[in-house]
Amino acid sequence: MGPPSGSSAASSSAFAGEQPGSKPWYVVRPQPPESGWERVLELFRKDELNRYPEETVNICKATVTASIVGLVYGGIPGFTYAKKRYIEQSGAETYYNRLDAAQSAHRAAIRGFVRYGWRWSWRVAAFVAIFNTVSISLSAYRDKSSLSHFVAAGAITGGLFRFHLGLVGFTAGSIFGALLGVPAGGLVMAMQKLSGETFIEKRKRERRELYEQQLIEWNTSLSITESFSKEADDDIQEGTEK
Repeated sequence: MGPPSGSSAASSSAFAGEQPGSKPWYVVRPQPPESGWERVLELFRKDELNRYPEETVNICKATVTASIVGLVYGGIPGFTYAKKRYIEQSGAETYYNRLDAAQSAHRAAIRGFVRYGWRWSWRVAAFVAIFNTVSISLSAYRDKSSLSHFVAAGAITGGLFRFHLGLVGFTAGSIFGALLGVPAGGLVMAMQKLSGETFIEKRKRERRELYEQQLIEWNTSLSITESFSKEADDDIQEGTEK
């Protein structure tokens, strides 16, 4: 058998690597996120199991809970107010019977519940969603938990909600939001401390465990690839000698 062609030798050299012991280009070493923006984007990215991070899921849960609380908070007074107002304004109307009058008042009360409940529901849900998203993103970007993140999140959220009122409304909303962020942030941080670790500490631990697991898989894959490359080189060398 003659010597292998130049294309075969070139492919063997590219497959095995340029130098003995060098890491093949097709086996990529896993790298943990280093920059702040990478950690922020990681919050909204699905993992290998097609699941979102726990922080993102908690934001969605808190938003849904806030919408329900806002619906009840605004809907119950709206229900009572609409029913009372309907009774006051319908004195001159004619009803077929007592049941018809009660049903009409009840329908007016339900419309009031939906109307005023919706107004509070979407506002409270939007406030909670923006507040949590900003505070968690700041903590992920700086890779640490701090009360100032909640204050900044409250100021940004309050300012956005009052932005349509001009500069004065934006400033007042920012101040109110910042003041609201102090007790909210203190409560969240206290609950995290009681649980044993903050969400940043948990993210660091999970990131370290994931990186170690990926590093083990990478080393295993690299060993198999280098072994296969060595066997291919030996076969080519034997063929050249013949």
